[in-house]
Amino acid sequence: MHARILPLLTIALLSGAPLQADEAEVRDCAPDRIMIVGSDGMERASYKVSLADTPETREKGLMFVEELPREEGMLFLFDTVGEVGFWMKNTLIPLDMLFITPEGRVATLYEGAIPHDETTIWSGHPVSAVLEVNAGEVARAGIRPGDWALSPRLGTGCMPAAGG
Repeated sequence: MHARILPLLTIALLSGAPLQADEAEVRDCAPDRIMIVGSDGMERASYKVSLADTPETREKGLMFVEELPREEGMLFLFDTVGEVGFWMKNTLIPLDMLFITPEGRVATLYEGAIPHDETTIWSGHPVSAVLEVNAGEVARAGIRPGDWALSPRLGTGCMPAAGG
């Protein structure tokens, strides 16, 4: 874990405050990265993400994608906080979903969403973002509800840029 993140995370966890990166740290962040960090401060996983931040990109999501590299995912950003539902219509690959609160906490997880399944998968909590990754990633990385999602796109901290 990068030395600049651990003190920030430790202070935020001890104070109970949401993670907020300072301006200098945000400038060093890679905007296309997200890191999942456990409540113990240890990095669980890091992904390069494509953004779904407009109605059109959120609607399309990962539809028709035939392969997703293990270290990549899609980050859905919503304009308002609320309970959200996803389905797998026209999605060709199985996925895990991380439902993320405005404070950057993983609220709920859904593992192994089935390709083409039109059953709605609900967040179960008000969220502002969802991270989709390959099925099996949640178990492989040991991701759990309560973990932190760090990304400048979420305003919750960040993954340092390469060499930063």
